[in-house]
Amino acid sequence: MEITLEQIDLLRKRANVGYKEAKEALEKCGGNIVEALAFLEEENKLKPERNCCGQSSFFQKTKNIFGKINRIGFIISRDEKTIVNVPLTIPLLLTILALPLTVALLLLALFTGCKIRFRNSSGEECSINKNIENITDTVNNFTSKMAQEIKKA
Repeated sequence: MEITLEQIDLLRKRANVGYKEAKEALEKCGGNIVEALAFLEEENKLKPERNCCGQSSFFQKTKNIFGKINRIGFIISRDEKTIVNVPLTIPLLLTILALPLTVALLLLALFTGCKIRFRNSSGEECSINKNIENITDTVNNFTSKMAQEIKKA
């Protein structure tokens, strides 16, 4: 079956792909546009729709970012007991709105021996937790040394 320019243009608009990808998909699917769309979807070649300026909408990008951040949990615990377990968006918004308060609360948590952890939606630990553990250990060592120095004095 011969693939026409009209078919390619239609698939390009629907799937937001280039001429080459549209033509190859149509050839593999015998000119069937619906099958070509399904093929492109299976191959993860569909691209998000773009607005008149050629950019994805700001709202959609923001929604995607918040969706990803919202799947990460922010956990503060002490002695294996969870004190705070909220989506990461809450501490980030608190940081934006009240930076000094957030810094003070984080320092308070560190100096009182609390652990700060991040977990993704599947419950797995995030890689940043190793860095946070190092900082927590450094703070705990510092507070222990200061307490010993105060006792000596």
